[in-house]
Amino acid sequence: MPVNAGFVGDPPRKHIDASTMERRSPRGEPTAELVPALTIAAHPDPARVGARLVLEGLAAGGEVQISRRSPDFHHAGSALGAPLADVFMSRRPIRIASAPGHRIRIVSDDGTAVAVDGVERDEVELGPLAPGGGVPIALADRILLVLHLVEPGAPADVDPMGMIGSGLGISRLRRAIAQISDLAVPVLIRGETGTGKELVASALHARGPRRHGPFVSVNLATIPRELASAELFGAVRGAYTGAARDREGYFRAADGGTLFLDELGEASPEVQAMLLRVLETGELYPVGGDAPVAIDVRVLAATDADLDNQIRDGRFKAPLLHRLAGHELYLPPLRERSEDIGLLFHHFAREELASIGEADRREPGDPDTEPWLPLSIALRLVRYHWPGNIRQLRNVTRQLVIGSRGQPHLQLPARLAAELDAHATSATVAADASLDVTAAKPPPAARRRPAEITEPELIAALRARAWDLKAAADHLGIPRASIYDVIARSPNVRTAGDLSPAEIERCHRECAGDLDRMAERLEVSRRALRRRVKELGLKIAKG
Repeated sequence: MPVNAGFVGDPPRKHIDASTMERRSPRGEPTAELVPALTIAAHPDPARVGARLVLEGLAAGGEVQISRRSPDFHHAGSALGAPLADVFMSRRPIRIASAPGHRIRIVSDDGTAVAVDGVERDEVELGPLAPGGGVPIALADRILLVLHLVEPGAPADVDPMGMIGSGLGISRLRRAIAQISDLAVPVLIRGETGTGKELVASALHARGPRRHGPFVSVNLATIPRELASAELFGAVRGAYTGAARDREGYFRAADGGTLFLDELGEASPEVQAMLLRVLETGELYPVGGDAPVAIDVRVLAATDADLDNQIRDGRFKAPLLHRLAGHELYLPPLRERSEDIGLLFHHFAREELASIGEADRREPGDPDTEPWLPLSIALRLVRYHWPGNIRQLRNVTRQLVIGSRGQPHLQLPARLAAELDAHATSATVAADASLDVTAAKPPPAARRRPAEITEPELIAALRARAWDLKAAADHLGIPRASIYDVIARSPNVRTAGDLSPAEIERCHRECAGDLDRMAERLEVSRRALRRRVKELGLKIAKG
């Protein structure tokens, strides 16, 4: 049977757009078949990350109320769910409602602090969402949700295919793989670097009729021109100097299975000509051989290059593209999968923690304890542009985990913080979702960069506002989540976590358990001090 049997000449190219670009609406126009949803990207209990609440009521012009006690967020494919259940959220619900022009309004009457896309507001209005857009919403400085679009009533992904996430882009990709995995046609997998193209090729192989055959992967960019024939087609003993034995070659190694050609756009002209010949005939000649060898392989290829531009420039052969692109799959970049970033991060973190023998360090205990993944870091991860995609996220996760060994929660090195902040843009704007933030109450000060705040200015603001971090952040003109970074680089400013148990116990005794008096004397956040007091088993005076 020839390679990819059934294709004669140049077959018409078909493609399945599995990315979130599929059916994308023009800027500002709603996408009728999709509905908003909230996915947990960070939570004090890491097991909650990835759980989702579909806001179907908004489609009919209704309202959804979210508090610590309701409604339930569900993991994909699970009938059981649970509310956010964080003790630092107010019992008074946050209201999310539809607004004219397919907009979304978020209102927090009091209690729970709400920051949308890094800006704290009591009321905010968002422009129409589009596929691939994600708006980060922080609650109580501890929980991070991502507002995005999903397909209503879409079946759960029963088979994850080794891919982490359940967002719109990855779900469409899984369905596309299931649709074509049993076909004999060649598939061209397109996507930016680091998006997981080989993982997709493996999934196509594992779910097709050739699953019991070999899966052979070859990086075309690494094949030297002078050895290309031997690498691809094999060689007989003595065919060239150094050929002390027969060489099988990639095509014959994949006989009866799947051959994955990675970095297709980097193939040399010589390699392109060789590939086109074997794809057209289904036969190859090993170097030094005098008879053709018939092979039976399914060819999958992948590239992050613009092959159409390369064809116009004469750097890529159009017939080869037609041969390899019987169907095309497009992988969504990570910046269009913001709802999956939290789940991916925790997956990689678990792997890294296990590799260094600290897999149990991040298990949640008392709900009052600080989250293992601080909100300020989670927000940076969701808002970052991720030019290196999943590969880069994995590397950043490794840096955070290894750099925070022995710490109760992750610490963000200054160098890494600067890197993440340098490309931290609104994920929604980057994904063409028209984020339009309208504040019902304007901020009390012009917005400033946290790096502009001096230590004396920070201390003055904290003291003037009884160490209320939210009020101090508003006065200084910085986001609530950023004040922790300013405190961290101010050696004369303490947090409740810096206090020793003996100091807290002595102050508790002298203030008769009055939390307000304790916070004033110790000059720390009342909310954070409350957690430390409870951790020590001390009673708080009612008042």
